[in-house]
Amino acid sequence: MVVEKSSDTQLSEAEVDRIFQALADATRRDIVARVTTRERSVSDLARVYTMSFAAVQKHVAVLERARLVTKKRRGREQIVHPDPSMLRRAARLLDSYEEIWRGRADRIDQLLAEDEKGMKQ
Repeated sequence: MVVEKSSDTQLSEAEVDRIFQALADATRRDIVARVTTRERSVSDLARVYTMSFAAVQKHVAVLERARLVTKKRRGREQIVHPDPSMLRRAARLLDSYEEIWRGRADRIDQLLAEDEKGMKQ
């Protein structure tokens, strides 16, 4: 099953699952936020958190599997970059869910207004 309609932005159910799994953790969301402002080495990221270097590497690996970030070697360092295209696709996915819920909320408002109008008559 494909979640989005546009052929250039289609996400499979597995991709959606990986994105939500990756973003379900506060540390991973923070890593994404940090690397979107500027690229960072895994070592730089590890200094920020009260966890081991290996734990930070595992968080980055989850984000890589979701394709929200990429990692490239620069000398001895591993540099983490955001993947803007996947971040845009994820944002569009969340926007589509927001549209669904706003539509449902609007429909509930209409039903309540109709019910209230019927009670006044």
